[in-house]
Amino acid sequence: MEYSIKIPEKYVRLLRKNNEKLKKHFEKITGVKLNIRGNEIMYATDDPVLGFALQRVLRAFGRGFSMDDALNLLDDEYGLEIIDITAFSGRSKNRLRELKGRVIGRDGKAKRTIENLTNTKIAVSGKTVSILGKWEDVYRARHAIEMLLQGAMHKTVYRWLETVG
Repeated sequence: MEYSIKIPEKYVRLLRKNNEKLKKHFEKITGVKLNIRGNEIMYATDDPVLGFALQRVLRAFGRGFSMDDALNLLDDEYGLEIIDITAFSGRSKNRLRELKGRVIGRDGKAKRTIENLTNTKIAVSGKTVSILGKWEDVYRARHAIEMLLQGAMHKTVYRWLETVG
């Protein structure tokens, strides 16, 4: 079967950069050859389970995770959650920027703290916050981020994570 996925151009450029080193790394680990045309990545595999897993890997890479982190999604224990910030901000660009800032925190402290307390990776890109990790950890990180997006104080969120973690 043939599969394709579109990801942002800046991440496609990373696959082409450094003599396609990252692309070759992906192909070596997965055994699947990538064909890149514009911002669309195409590949073929006879294994539908692998085809679906590679969609998740490439989607995570396109959300801003490193390829090594994204490749964790080949393991069924790992999941990817994408939170649409506009569901909390409406259409205001200023409010969107403010909410992204709450998730990231000063100098990345909030994002780093949530990642450390939940053993996940978090990427803030465009209008979304993406979380990658083991499913149980992703659930806790998602709840913490939603608490921040709904206006909870950072220390309240950290305290909650410490009690449930």
